[in-house]
Amino acid sequence: MADLQNDLPTTTEVGELPDDPFPAEPHDRGAGDEDLERARALLAEHPVADGYSGLPWALRHLNQYDLEAGETAVDTDVPRLREGHVGALFWSLHQPESPSGGALTAALDQLDLARAVIDTHPEGLRLGTTAGQIIDARNCGRVAVVLGPAQAAALDDSLGVLRCLRTLGLRVLTLTGTAWAGAAGLSRFGEEVVREMNRLGVVPDLSGASEATVRRTLAVSRTPVLCTRSAAAALRPHPANLPDTLLAELGEAKGLCMVPLTAEQTGPTVRDVADHLDHVRSVAGPECVGLSGTYDSGATHPHDLADASRYPHLVAELLRRGWSEPELSLLTWGNAQRVLRSADFAAKAAQHRRDPSTVRMTELDGRI
Repeated sequence: MADLQNDLPTTTEVGELPDDPFPAEPHDRGAGDEDLERARALLAEHPVADGYSGLPWALRHLNQYDLEAGETAVDTDVPRLREGHVGALFWSLHQPESPSGGALTAALDQLDLARAVIDTHPEGLRLGTTAGQIIDARNCGRVAVVLGPAQAAALDDSLGVLRCLRTLGLRVLTLTGTAWAGAAGLSRFGEEVVREMNRLGVVPDLSGASEATVRRTLAVSRTPVLCTRSAAAALRPHPANLPDTLLAELGEAKGLCMVPLTAEQTGPTVRDVADHLDHVRSVAGPECVGLSGTYDSGATHPHDLADASRYPHLVAELLRRGWSEPELSLLTWGNAQRVLRSADFAAKAAQHRRDPSTVRMTELDGRI
């Protein structure tokens, strides 16, 4: 596969779950569609964990902005996140343009910007570096921001850099675009990267990775993996979409396919997106399907899914198709929480068994 490198209601104390931490705006309550009202009620209990947002890059080009008051220059702001019942947002550190200072410098710049944005919007956003912190943010009526995915090239083939990025909050790394994760799959050093990611709690992202890399990562990783921007290739051919064989293997490994809301990958309508969600659920299982808005990434979105406020319309379509409330709760929130929680638990266990790895690529792979 081709490389795709192109994360106010009254404050509630931690541990107390408000009835609806992300209430819809009053004007949005007038819709007469019963399924839409059911969708909003469900999302009030089980908000969306959105697997891919390009917001940091989009904000980089704005001289000033206020996400808490509302910002029309981007697809995502706090009012629309609340209207869409988004409880967690994965902020991508990918670079759609070739970074002049190198991949590591670009990733650090993005991390610095992301943390600054969170710090300047404390009433709406909160950094979540663990599954528990994401729950705490929701309980306090904030949208949790998860940092990542980032490009594997940012590691500069150094496991020490990986540890530093994790210390800065990185949770997801895309395994593409390097000599150790390419068309031939993971090299020996690539396998060591995955093991160290497991030890640190950094989740592998396999969207855009080669089939060989996907299969070898599934075999090596001791934690579930993500595909942060992948739909069903059987319905719409695209370099990042997964064939049924890989979807089935991902399901067996309890990984998560986060279906993007983009016209290019899923189609131009809400029904097209729902078709992909139906297909992934059928092939991989309801515990292995999630959502990826891909807002502010430069993508064109399906009709009626133009920004982060429109998730209730997608959930209403799924209700009309017979999705059960337990299945929808997994789709929107439960599956992403499971993957992050599994990574947290595995990291704690691995840190008791395994010291930080200091090997270099040249020691395992020679000079590639």
